[in-house]
Amino acid sequence: MAEKSISLSVPAEAEFARVVRMTAANLAVLCDMNVDEVDDLRMAAEEGFVYSCATAPAECDIRFGLAPDEVSMDFSLGNRDASEAEGAEDLSLVQLLLQAVCDSCDVTDDNTLRLVKKIGGADAR
Repeated sequence: MAEKSISLSVPAEAEFARVVRMTAANLAVLCDMNVDEVDDLRMAAEEGFVYSCATAPAECDIRFGLAPDEVSMDFSLGNRDASEAEGAEDLSLVQLLLQAVCDSCDVTDDNTLRLVKKIGGADAR
């Protein structure tokens, strides 16, 4: 598959988690990911959304990057430090899950949560 970029913007509210999760799953299928990879990407998308919402953005902007060997998701973050958010202790579980299902999980200098999932186990942990 040639590299493609898909953008999604949803309110940073819990009821929109399904939209994010289902979009990720559909894109994973388009990338010919196997069943386990689709589940991992779907879980990563939901947990990434939860993390983003904890930082209190007005909107959660997500950029999905499709490449021949990986899918990336960039979540916009708000101005609140996730460690100070209500339920911050639960975010440690979110971070643990993201590290388990993603090949890469980082907050970038431009205040974005970047998640990467390799296709076909290439370079997987």
